[in-house]
Amino acid sequence: MSAGATLPAGASRAASPGLWTLAWRRLCRDRVGLASLAAVALYSALMLASGAGLIAGDWSKETGVSYAPPGFMGPDAAAPVVAPEAAALRLPEETGIADPLAAVLAGLRKDLAGASEPDARAATLAFGGDKWGRDVLKKAIKGTETSMLVGIVAALLAVVLGTVFGAQAGYYGGRIDDFFNWLYSVFTSIPYLLLVLAIAAVLHQKGTLTVILILGLTGWTGIFRLVRAEYMKHKVREYVLAADAIGASGTRRMFVHIFPNVSHVVLVQLSLHVVLFIKSEVILSFLGFGVGVDTVSWGSMLNEAQTELILGKWWQLVAATAAMAVLVTAFSLFTDALRDALDPKLK
Repeated sequence: MSAGATLPAGASRAASPGLWTLAWRRLCRDRVGLASLAAVALYSALMLASGAGLIAGDWSKETGVSYAPPGFMGPDAAAPVVAPEAAALRLPEETGIADPLAAVLAGLRKDLAGASEPDARAATLAFGGDKWGRDVLKKAIKGTETSMLVGIVAALLAVVLGTVFGAQAGYYGGRIDDFFNWLYSVFTSIPYLLLVLAIAAVLHQKGTLTVILILGLTGWTGIFRLVRAEYMKHKVREYVLAADAIGASGTRRMFVHIFPNVSHVVLVQLSLHVVLFIKSEVILSFLGFGVGVDTVSWGSMLNEAQTELILGKWWQLVAATAAMAVLVTAFSLFTDALRDALDPKLK
């Protein structure tokens, strides 16, 4: 059939698959990529369920005894907990000095703590408890919500800033390009972690929003450099020149015509920055510059686990470390698979 011949009735010309269809097909052939995507989806479901209060909503409730061991270790693994009144009564024997107020203080403790009611705290928890008897497993799930929320929202903010700045600099050039390059040089002249810690130390208000703003407003430089290069390459191509010839505005040419052709670069950078910002939030919270004391994250759990490890209570450290390691590894593998799937050189 010649090129100009018409197709028979009922027949249709098969449309060639687009970039995203080909990328999805390549991703489906990558078993490691699919497994990592499933892990990321599971963590995302935990984050949404925790945010909706369906699970781990009572993470701050003191349900177990202090340093309750994991259930698979049994209650015998816990150090014997001595009641305060018993400790007060044994104090004279240990020191040889009688305490005349011991009986009065014991009575006050019973009145304040409601000692007439039986203690309903569990001797063991699913994955152990912290110093106050809070469930470590629920804290790890709630920490997933905090860390993933910070990582995703901060990465979106950084991607938006980097894309807008890079598009302006790469498309227009001239003084606009010089200004954004100067701004880029200012931010990259200071080590990233040192810059983040300095800003966090200056800001007195702690909280999830503060951490998101710190990470998002300082993490756009790498995205800016890549997007600027892509826009410099695409602005001289025929389809952009044709859009200019028909009167399309500069904003329309940047974000309607060019951006779909560079969106795969932005998507990969978004995935990379989610991992980077999750680790940055953990470091900030571990050092005391992150979320507030009323919010739990993996970093705050690791901060608490420092002293607990000295006492031989390892379960909070293992829970936070394992949760973070699985997510970061899965997200990194998914990013590699996504980069390979979106590579136009692969078929």
